[in-house]
Amino acid sequence: MKRILIIEDQAPMRRNLAQLLELEGYTVLSADNGLTGLDLARKEQPDVILCDVMMPGLDGHGVIRALREDATTTQIPFIFLTARGDRTDVRTGMNYGADDYLTKPVVRDDLLAA
Repeated sequence: MKRILIIEDQAPMRRNLAQLLELEGYTVLSADNGLTGLDLARKEQPDVILCDVMMPGLDGHGVIRALREDATTTQIPFIFLTARGDRTDVRTGMNYGADDYLTKPVVRDDLLAA
C-alpha cells in the first residue's frame, strides 16, 4: 500500500485530503508544518509527498530544497498543492524539483492522477 505524506498547515484541508486518499486505499501521514513534514519524510520515506507552499516557519520551497539535498529523500516524488497558481509560482515550484504542481481547490481526479 502506498504511503502519502501531506504537509499542510490548514487543518481542514489536511483532513479532507487525508480522508479522500484513505478512501482510495492509501496510507496517509500528515504534518501541520514544514519542519515536522521534513522530519516525517526522512523517518518514514513515503512514496509521495503533497506539500503546501505557504506555511509559517519552513515553507514548501524550503521543504523541497532540503529533501532534494538529502540523498535519502532526493528521489521521493514531490507534488506542490497550493493556492498559488500563477505561471511564475508554478515555474518556481518546478525549478525547485517538484514532480507536479496542483492548485487549490484540487479536483479529486487531478489529485489522484498526479
